[in-house]
Amino acid sequence: MNSYPFNETPIRVKKGEILQMAGKSQAQSYAVVKGLLRSYMIDQKGKEHIFMFAPEGWIIGDIHAASSQTSTRLFIDVLEDSEIVPIRRSIDELSLEDLKYGLVKALKRVGVLQNRVIMQMSSSAWERYQYFIDVYPDLLSRVPQKMIASYLGITPQALSRIRGEWARS
Repeated sequence: MNSYPFNETPIRVKKGEILQMAGKSQAQSYAVVKGLLRSYMIDQKGKEHIFMFAPEGWIIGDIHAASSQTSTRLFIDVLEDSEIVPIRRSIDELSLEDLKYGLVKALKRVGVLQNRVIMQMSSSAWERYQYFIDVYPDLLSRVPQKMIASYLGITPQALSRIRGEWARS
């Protein structure tokens, strides 16, 4: 199997590009070949809430909007210059190899999100930070602290304290 899905040539996107805006009627998914993307929502007060990061080998998109044919709720933007493969085909057009690849990636994503929800419900900020490091070990140096704090559901100041404790332990 290829290192990325769907036998398509990756496209290059620049840091700062917004690939999907909330409220659009057509959801798009992307396979990340190189670089880093994120999905997030903005609440009524204008605060960003990061849903997920997508480094190399991950697929990112608004699954609910795509499966329910509703407007997107998530923004997707580019955190580093990246190479991505937009996933444009319907399920009927995908090969068995593509479907297997997509299923493996989707199950991994669902597992990560399930663990994240459980962590958010029952774990301390310290434990959530440990989980972040386990899931995204190479992102600490690639993502600003305020984005990591948003992902963890804590303030940047709380994350700074946790990182200080982490360094001392």
